[in-house]
Formats: sequence, C-alpha cells, structure tokens
Amino acid sequence: MTALLTCAMAFSMMQLFLLGALGPRLVDDLDVSPTVLGLTTTVGFGAAAVLSPVGGRVVDRLGPRRCLVALLLVSAAALALIGSAPGAGFLLAAVALGGLPQALANPATNKTILAAVPAERRGSVTGMKQSGVQLGAFAAGLPLAALAGVVGWRGAVWAAAGTAVVAAAWAARTLPADPPPKYAPASWIPRGTIAWLAAFSLLLGCGIASVNTYLALYGVRRLDLGPTAAAALVAVLGVAGIAGRVGWSKVAGRPGRALWLPGGLAAGAVGAALLLAASAYAHPLAWVAAVAVGVFAVSANAVSIRPGGCHPGRSRRPLPTVRGLPQRRVDDDR
Repeated sequence: MTALLTCAMAFSMMQLFLLGALGPRLVDDLDVSPTVLGLTTTVGFGAAAVLSPVGGRVVDRLGPRRCLVALLLVSAAALALIGSAPGAGFLLAAVALGGLPQALANPATNKTILAAVPAERRGSVTGMKQSGVQLGAFAAGLPLAALAGVVGWRGAVWAAAGTAVVAAAWAARTLPADPPPKYAPASWIPRGTIAWLAAFSLLLGCGIASVNTYLALYGVRRLDLGPTAAAALVAVLGVAGIAGRVGWSKVAGRPGRALWLPGGLAAGAVGAALLLAASAYAHPLAWVAAVAVGVFAVSANAVSIRPGGCHPGRSRRPLPTVRGLPQRRVDDDR
C-alpha cells in the first residue's frame, strides 16, 4: 500500500520534473526559449491551483480508489502528449492537463491512508508517500535522463507514460473498494491554521518550482555540464528530498518540535538558495546546494501537511480539518 501511494505521488508531479531534467534537450529540439520552459511550470501549477479546491470534494464523492486510478491514467495521457508535442502551444496544453493529477494526489492518497492504515502508522506512511514526489525527481533526473541519452527525450517521456499505465492497473487491483459517497460541506476560504500553512506553502513552492525547472538548464549553460550530468543534479535533489521528508516528518511528531520546524526549514532553504547562487563562481557548490534544497526546502511540505504537525501556536481548540487527514488536537503532540 505504501509503495503504491508513493508511486501515485511520484506520477502526479512526474511531468514537471521531466521537463526540468530534460529541459536542455527539449529547448534545443523544440526550439523554444527558457521563458517557455518556465511557463510550463506556471501552467502546470496554475492548473493544479485552480483545480485543487474541488479536488477534495471529487475524492469524497467518487472515492479514493477511483480517483487514484484516474490520477495515474491522466498522468499517463499528459506524459504521452508531452512526448508528442510538436511545439510550445501543444506542450503547454499537455502540461495543463497534468494539473489534474496534482490536484487529486494529496486528497486521494490521504483518504486511502484514513481508510486502510491503522492510526498509529498514519504519520509514518504519510511521510513515506510524500517522499514519492521526490522519487519522481530522482527518476526524472537519473534513469529517465540516462534513457533520453539513448532513445531521445521523447522516448524517455513515453516510457514514463507507459509505466504510469502499469501503476494504474496496479492501483485498480490492489486498493480497497470505495465507500459510499459523502457530501460534507467544505470551506473555499482558508482560515486560521490552514491560511497560515497555505501562505507558507505558496512561498516555499515558488522557490522549489523555480529550482526544479531551471536546475538542469543552469547546469548546462552556466556550469558547463553535459545534459545527463546536469539532470543528475535533479536526481541528487530528489534523493535528498526523500531522506529529508521521511526524517523531518518523524521529527515533527516529537513533542514541541513542530512549532519551530517551519521557520528552521525556511531558513535552511534560504541558505540553499544562496549556495546555488554562489555555485556560478564555485561550480562544485551546485551539488551541495542541490542536497540542501532537498533536505530543507523540499522537505518542508511533508512537515506542513503532516497530521497534527506544524501548528503556529498551542491551543486546546480543535484545528480546522484538512480534507483527507484526521483531525487532531495540538495536545496529541505532547
């Protein structure tokens, strides 16, 4: 179950990691500018942001099993279309389609955890499945980038699409049947803790998305790396992100730690950005910076969505319910 949920999270973001890791090859082959490459991230996350407010409701009504299968099939379709793109317009439309899996990923996987995982294991399983996002970065930056060196970037993207179809069949056979639909009211305006976490995630996401999109291109054009070596920077970031997400989510479960973790991780993310900027003058620092981005910036997301974690203050009042995650009091972390 944990492996399947991890794969689902990986494929929900795979297209954007692939566009970043294969960016140098794609820019040359399609004759598009780095600005257009950046627009793929804007379009992908923009579509996901528009769809995310209804994503939880869709999962509540259709069920997590149906939504996870749909997530993987739509991911496969988006990847196949990206691999077939003749130019910038088609590419951006395909990336927009990939916003749907991003919107469904967290509510569908979280509801599956609620339904199938014992309460005492939910925190660790959540941390593990969140590491799937960075598993996608690793896959894009190493095996798929190496495959692109043999069969071209289109072949690598089509291979990822085929794997997503296999994962969809796995989900259809493995996941428990969906429960009867529930029609719970949902708030469209974030308030309290949710608003604080939304602002934190927005700023953090802007920085992470920029690094994911341009890191490989930066490696080729400023660090004089080959396309495969530059993509390996993304793989290093992904591996560091996996370790960081699993490790920090465990730390967040200890008494009092979740209160200072967001600030500490944000400070570490700033340091990672400074290291990346300094790598223009000392090239080996790029590898250290990639590790630091994974350990601090990328890991912060798993902490902020962890059940019961990352509260800006202590109170006995119940916390707002995050769709798909169990509601807990802050006192549970003591």
